[in-house]
Amino acid sequence: MVRHPASLLRVFAGVVALAPLRLFAADNPDALAGLAEQNRRLQQQVEAQQRTIEALNARLAELAQTTERHEHELRDLANRAEAAPSAPSPDREHEVRVMGEAGAAFFHTGSDGQFPKSEFRADDPMISIEAPVAKDVYFFTELKLLTRETNVENFQLGEMYVDFENLSAAWGHPGLLSFRAGRVNIPFGEEYQFRYPVENPLISHSLSDLWGTDEGVEIYGRLGPARYVVAVQNGGTSRLHDFNADKAVVGRIGWDPYEWLHLSGSAMRTGELSTAGDQLSDLWFANGFIRALGPANRATKFWADLFEGDARVQWKQGHASAAFGGVRFDDSDPVVNDSRRMRYGYLEVVQAIADRLYGAARYSQIRVPRGYPLAGWGAPGEYFFAPALTTDLRRLSAGIGYHVADPVVVKFEYAWESGRQTNGEPRDHEDFFGSEIAVKF
Repeated sequence: MVRHPASLLRVFAGVVALAPLRLFAADNPDALAGLAEQNRRLQQQVEAQQRTIEALNARLAELAQTTERHEHELRDLANRAEAAPSAPSPDREHEVRVMGEAGAAFFHTGSDGQFPKSEFRADDPMISIEAPVAKDVYFFTELKLLTRETNVENFQLGEMYVDFENLSAAWGHPGLLSFRAGRVNIPFGEEYQFRYPVENPLISHSLSDLWGTDEGVEIYGRLGPARYVVAVQNGGTSRLHDFNADKAVVGRIGWDPYEWLHLSGSAMRTGELSTAGDQLSDLWFANGFIRALGPANRATKFWADLFEGDARVQWKQGHASAAFGGVRFDDSDPVVNDSRRMRYGYLEVVQAIADRLYGAARYSQIRVPRGYPLAGWGAPGEYFFAPALTTDLRRLSAGIGYHVADPVVVKFEYAWESGRQTNGEPRDHEDFFGSEIAVKF
């Protein structure tokens, strides 16, 4: 048992100090009783201090054993960590990334719509691969297994390009200039970036729904809060040949003055396209294409110029986005004036309702005073290829979505669609109902 030396010294000093007093106490019994009481209390204090010291010693011994055990466990964990293979780090410079997205859907439209028989569908399934080639050089390709808008059951090539990123870093301006060559998205407007099953808050798109993929080259970059992209592309739908030397030129400038606000402006010319060879532009418009109005024997060429302004306001639990644009179309028919001026736009609002649950609504419209082939949700044979053209088309979509997980969303939508044709006939049997499970990996 360990005893504290200071306590023993205090006891000894007390005894020595009391020795002279014992002689005095022999003649004074009361004084002797007082001294005895003081001595008893002193002994009790010493014993209490001893018990405290013994408890502290036991606690220190326990802590020493615990510390030793923890050190042993840490050494064991360190040894196992050194022996285990290291997990691969997400390094874009060295890994091949395979991604995919698809929707499992149910579509139904009115009697004049595209899906009057209530169909289950695979909606826009797509697989893409990105692989590093060299430092800041990447190869990207995607295979569209079945696009929603196709009328054939064949796979289609989506984007396929070689990407040279951050070329401007060589002269001290990182991010200012990058370059792509191959088959790239037509960089017009903003909606095409959010039109696939998971990113799109609804199932349908706006009436204009401008998008496409075309062969060509593209430069892009950023300067402060501004971003830009410019592309030169073939312009026609053929993936094998370009039937006119005139090229499509597309550009977009985006600006982010605040974290919550994004603005952009886009412009495009399709270039002159061959009616006999190209037949259609590669730019998708109103669930159809830009196409000639005159007969092929007279209108051998057609073209269009487009512009659009976009705005997006973001808040914590939702966003609002809007676009307004115009199309100036013409063809080479020397007999009939086929020029058209079209105006289109949309407004979209998305708001969280509860945890993982959100609501969305979008209103869109296209106006063409002299009429143009506008399919919308209508049957293409009736509204895109028929001689009666559409002068006005409107769509109001409303839906809800639930994020089962970050890459999985369940959506429901109802869209009211109506319009009028140049012959005076209304378009009022094309309303759409859809439900969809969308996934992405």
